[in-house]
Amino acid sequence: MPFQSTRSKLTLSEDDLKKLGSISKSRSEPKGRVERAKFILEYYNGATISEISRNHKTNRPKIELQINKALQMGAIPSLDDIPRAGRPGTITDAAKAWLISLACAKPLDFSYSHETWTTALLAKHAQEHCEENGHPCLKHLSKGTVSKILSTYRK
Repeated sequence: MPFQSTRSKLTLSEDDLKKLGSISKSRSEPKGRVERAKFILEYYNGATISEISRNHKTNRPKIELQINKALQMGAIPSLDDIPRAGRPGTITDAAKAWLISLACAKPLDFSYSHETWTTALLAKHAQEHCEENGHPCLKHLSKGTVSKILSTYRK
């Protein structure tokens, strides 16, 4: 007697079936979404995890994760990647505010010969004076980070 799956069946609405069918045939959607939509449709149509993994030449855990995610979250939301925690930010809001206040001032006020700040000059000045202003988290500030901080506060 063949193995009987204990995993519950996936129930999809007509709208979900249409969306999944459209995504699975799409050429403009990201490859991961298209692949996941195909997994879900095949499972919905009665294919086993092993059959799906053989059809797509991939491993079982990948299929199992997707099917379990679809059963928990729903078919359409499960197509997207779940956001990860990421590394926590090390630059405080007060330090960002101080950096922005520096950027609003003229470099001439700080005895520089420049009319306007460059990101490199602003980063260098912030690195040199951050500890005396109470923002040691800016000690290793790069010009790319300066640019990111300033671009989030532009209006």
